[in-house]
Amino acid sequence: MRGPTQTESFMPLVQLVYASRPFGFDQATLSNLLLDSRRANERDDITGALIARHDLYLQLLEGPQSKVEAVYSRILNDDRHVEITKLVDRRIETRFFPGWAMRDDPAASWVWSIEEVRDGAIERTTEDEVLGFFSRLADQGVVPPRET
Repeated sequence: MRGPTQTESFMPLVQLVYASRPFGFDQATLSNLLLDSRRANERDDITGALIARHDLYLQLLEGPQSKVEAVYSRILNDDRHVEITKLVDRRIETRFFPGWAMRDDPAASWVWSIEEVRDGAIERTTEDEVLGFFSRLADQGVVPPRET
């Protein structure tokens, strides 16, 4: 795990969570998205997690405010995402995923069901519910992969 960087000493940390509907989702798309985000996030000192399945992306980004805002701006213009909804945007003292450029949960087993998403779960959710999904994922204790 890495400790706080020099950048973090001077810039406030934020945590941003959004939900979107994947456009053209398949395993290759997900693998490319994760590869791209891990490279860019490592460069920009951003950590986080992506819960992904064919009907839902639920992503948490955390890091220096300007960097997280830049990533979110790119996502808003990324045609792999539709119906993007910002769910959480807050300052934080510590990260949920300090060692992860982008953790992924392909099972997405503890978020809303497909039927719940269709019935408006995203629009009705609370910040605590959304952060609870990621807190449980962070508490799993999986070690981040080593960079090669």
